[in-house]
Amino acid sequence: MGRVAVTDGMSPDAISMLEKAGHEVIIEHHDDDRILEGSLSRFDAVIIRSATKLYANQIKASVKGKGGVKFIGRAGVGVDNIDLDTATKHGIVVCNTPGASTKSVVELTIGHLLASTRHIATADRTLRKGEWAKKRLRGSEIGGKRLGLVGFGRISRGVARIASAFGMEIHAFDPYVKADNEGVIMHNTVEEVFKICTHISIHCNLTEETRNLVNSDMISLMPGIGLDGTKCGNHIVSCARGGIIDEKAACEALESGKLSSLALDVFDIEPLGDSLLLEQENFHGSPHIAASTLEAQDRIGTEMASLLIEFFEDGKPSYSIN
Repeated sequence: MGRVAVTDGMSPDAISMLEKAGHEVIIEHHDDDRILEGSLSRFDAVIIRSATKLYANQIKASVKGKGGVKFIGRAGVGVDNIDLDTATKHGIVVCNTPGASTKSVVELTIGHLLASTRHIATADRTLRKGEWAKKRLRGSEIGGKRLGLVGFGRISRGVARIASAFGMEIHAFDPYVKADNEGVIMHNTVEEVFKICTHISIHCNLTEETRNLVNSDMISLMPGIGLDGTKCGNHIVSCARGGIIDEKAACEALESGKLSSLALDVFDIEPLGDSLLLEQENFHGSPHIAASTLEAQDRIGTEMASLLIEFFEDGKPSYSIN
């Protein structure tokens, strides 16, 4: 029997799976201070989402000789809140659930893209204030425009398929994907994508290489005129990771008009709190909810529970990232 800490919540079905398999599940958030004091060292495994950070010092505090945490489960895709090298050094298996939330993130990305180009958030805000802003909220169609995808993994491919159905021409940059895929035009540099695309969607991981990748220089490359000749402006969406977009530069681009809209589900600092972004009419956002659907949370939870049960039974899950 294993003792499992669930620090950021988990679906009831997944918890039930673990308990039926004979494991003890403790649902309780552990903040940084408690983790550094060794609060997780009493557990065999910990399942986290984005709120819990397990960097080098937190991981070291969570192991105790041959005891402590032996399994870290990231219920979701991104693992930038886990120090993989330190985990591997201490013999900790790390698993995530990369495919479970794909549909949900794809749908929110498309939703943000449409909301941006049709001013849906601004229309709602002005309507609530008693304004009938019909004349100044003329939008543009996404059909007949070029969509640039930065990163071309599962989610990006899903966005590409739906955007293609709307009539968009799809361009992408991913240093790990060289050939054309599914009618997508691949580019050798990210700059090439920004030069040709009026609509950009971010789908890469946050690394030292990608931090502030979307900055004033990159935004200045965007053409503002669509493939169909429409002066549609420039639009950026990100449901990937905060920190990839330079938020200060994006604010300045919104103020100058170089960027017509910005839609973010992720931010450099979360929760967002006080931000200049909130003062921009052509910005709209959501609080990191891309994977927050009933269906995705069920899939994420049951997939993670299955991996953990395999780990306890065989010493090794069928899938891990280290």
